[in-house]
Amino acid sequence: MNKGTRKVGKYEVGRTIGQGTFAKVKFAKNTETGESVAVKVMTKSTILKHKMVNQIKREISIMKIVRHPNIVRLNEVLASQTKIYIVLEFVTGGELFDKIVNQKRLSEQESRRYFQQLIDAVAHCHSKGVYHRDLKPENLLLDSDGNLKVSDFGLSALPQQVRMFFLNEGVELLHTTCGTPNYIAPEVLSHRGYDGAAADVWSCGVILYVLMAGYLPFNEIDLPTLYKKVSSADFSFPYWFSAGAKSLLNKILDPNPETRIRIDGIKNHPWFQKNYVSVKLAEDVEISLDDVCAVFDDIEDKYVTEQSGISQNGPLVMNAFEMITLSQGLNLSALFDRRQDHVKRQTRFVSRQPAEVIISTIESVAESMTLKVHTRNYKTRLEGRSPNINGQLAVYEVAPSLFMVDVRKATGDTLEYHKFYKSFCAKLDHIIWKPK
Repeated sequence: MNKGTRKVGKYEVGRTIGQGTFAKVKFAKNTETGESVAVKVMTKSTILKHKMVNQIKREISIMKIVRHPNIVRLNEVLASQTKIYIVLEFVTGGELFDKIVNQKRLSEQESRRYFQQLIDAVAHCHSKGVYHRDLKPENLLLDSDGNLKVSDFGLSALPQQVRMFFLNEGVELLHTTCGTPNYIAPEVLSHRGYDGAAADVWSCGVILYVLMAGYLPFNEIDLPTLYKKVSSADFSFPYWFSAGAKSLLNKILDPNPETRIRIDGIKNHPWFQKNYVSVKLAEDVEISLDDVCAVFDDIEDKYVTEQSGISQNGPLVMNAFEMITLSQGLNLSALFDRRQDHVKRQTRFVSRQPAEVIISTIESVAESMTLKVHTRNYKTRLEGRSPNINGQLAVYEVAPSLFMVDVRKATGDTLEYHKFYKSFCAKLDHIIWKPK
């Protein structure tokens, strides 16, 4: 091992290549394959101090879900007693932003190529229910072959993880204003709720404009004037923009999200279609988030107050919006309906018994099944002899005298866990409430 390097798992970690407020990015090498990687290093105490457990856990989960040639790949997540290590694809070509700064502006042909790759990546995110919400040239990297890679999913939203949304003809509307002001869609600025897919399309349009022009379409010193221009799509084209590019940008930078062009429309536009080669994706494989949960379990145990307003003297309290995020839209029946043939890695049941009775019953049943039981603050961890029987339970108060028990598979095979769960719940049947 070279001087100045240290070993983390199978990775030899070396020099710092980037630094942010909450993390350092280090160059590393996989000692088994020789592959170069980037390792994002975060200190657990800092994550706890700034109450960022959920945000970082979400970002990692999203990056595991959205695997695409034009998205920075997440290889794995590791942890030590004090640190979390996120192992990422090492992208060597720098930021697209730097290329724009150095070249002043890019040719229409080069701009189109990057835009095509950007749209492919964003379309893939949207197909997985992920909205980036902070698309800008600084978050677009280039690999050694000059291919675009979308990065930084720190502000991204998964529909089921958004705290507050309403349903409008089946479209989920986000309510969190985030992103960089010059790239934000007008409906995001209006605080009225917005469709994440349409908002991302707007940001892509601003990026295309910047690539071809070398400057922003909306750029004012004071925010009120900037917001006014964004809201009315008050911008003009440089003389060198082609008619095709202007036609597409007018459809993208439409201040009305209802009439703004969608991803499919962009892909079918003649200007976009020129020299376009669609990306071939590997077959979808089931993505497991077990390693992510395992890395963050210890943190959550130490910092349970970040979860759902836990009291040391009672179970966790779940409010209405948190219930919505666990359900499909505003239909809460899935939370209380145990008539499911397929149990995934997370299942729930409801009881009208006191929280103390629920926990003591769970402990008794678990011990009768020769499971090890660890209970703290109305959260229980179950450990079986088989690695496929490892679970976690938490008791939430959702209403007076109504408690929801959230049961999750910690590690192991889902099918084997399913069998265990059915047997386990059969022994708890007398405390489970069954709505008529």
